[in-house]
Amino acid sequence: MKLLALEDVHAYYGESHILHGVSLHVAPGEAVALLGRNGAGKTTTIRTIIGFTPARTGRVVFRERDVTRLPPYQISRLGVGLVPQGRRIFPDLTVAENLKIAARGSRNGGWSLDKVYGYFPRLRERHRQLGGSLSGGEQQMLAIGRALMTNPALLLMDEPSEGLSPLLVREIARIVGELKRERLSILLVEQNLPFALSLADRLYVMNKGQIVFEGTAAELTAAEAVKHQYLGV
Repeated sequence: MKLLALEDVHAYYGESHILHGVSLHVAPGEAVALLGRNGAGKTTTIRTIIGFTPARTGRVVFRERDVTRLPPYQISRLGVGLVPQGRRIFPDLTVAENLKIAARGSRNGGWSLDKVYGYFPRLRERHRQLGGSLSGGEQQMLAIGRALMTNPALLLMDEPSEGLSPLLVREIARIVGELKRERLSILLVEQNLPFALSLADRLYVMNKGQIVFEGTAAELTAAEAVKHQYLGV
């Protein structure tokens, strides 16, 4: 069963053809990484899934429903949460306000302030602090917590390790690992290969808007030519 599937997706910015026949999928409870250099099309793929840059041809299917032409707010309500590149928290709202503004009720309990604070004790300590005054790592935690407050079935994470110290990257990796154990499905866009390899069940590599590799962490680790040519490793 596929929770998310992209089927031969082509996407454009104006007349610039960015995604060329992208097909990928995420199964329920699976963590999948999408890797590639800057400009490979990774963020455009995320934008196409969430509806910011709709596919011109091809399909995006979520929970067996074609969402290709739905606006972002409807896709979000169906259960897709986004941790955007650059965090994009509300700097003039407190930590608690940033979280509460994203809250979405769930009949199954779902994510609450207390549950988010359980994952991110630093956010509990700073719940009255303005988002803009947090450190980069704390802002990344807040961005993840805000996405979780929407009670997603699928979490899209765009470069969560970007700009963080090695210590904070390890902390974010630990948290993502705990989310995996919650059986939350995750699509992780990354350039940090060790970070992605430590977390992903499967990985895709993109180059010039196309998927050029799909496999497990062990298969990518062994694929020296792929790593050298497309990831600069």
